[in-house]
Amino acid sequence: MSGSGEVVGAILILAGAVFSLISAIGNLRLPDVYTRSHAASKSSTLGVLCAMVGTLLYFIIAEGYFSIRLILGIFFVFLTAPVAAHVISRAAYRHCVPLAEETAQDELREYYQQDENFEGEDQVEPVEQETVLQSTS
Repeated sequence: MSGSGEVVGAILILAGAVFSLISAIGNLRLPDVYTRSHAASKSSTLGVLCAMVGTLLYFIIAEGYFSIRLILGIFFVFLTAPVAAHVISRAAYRHCVPLAEETAQDELREYYQQDENFEGEDQVEPVEQETVLQSTS
């Protein structure tokens, strides 16, 4: 019976590694902070969850050991990673981080134009990309 537990665990851990690799590629390739945040939160969360569920199933099937720590880890990763990515993206938008040029629609623009005063005191004006490139040279 331990052979089946090892196979199931190995498949889920391998799937988790593939999702984490896709997340890393997305972080490198995508154009702006918003799409990178999406890649980092969705696929890496799925990758970590697959790896942890694979580990949990391996220990349950092969060893007969149930780990509450793995269950808590799965719960907290599933809860915190997407929420953190959403908060980071919203903070970036509120601080006027520019969208990618390919962006087709900005649904938050009308919402924030109605409320001209953002809640944050440290609002930053949008910076032209050429100015940033000249200052780093």
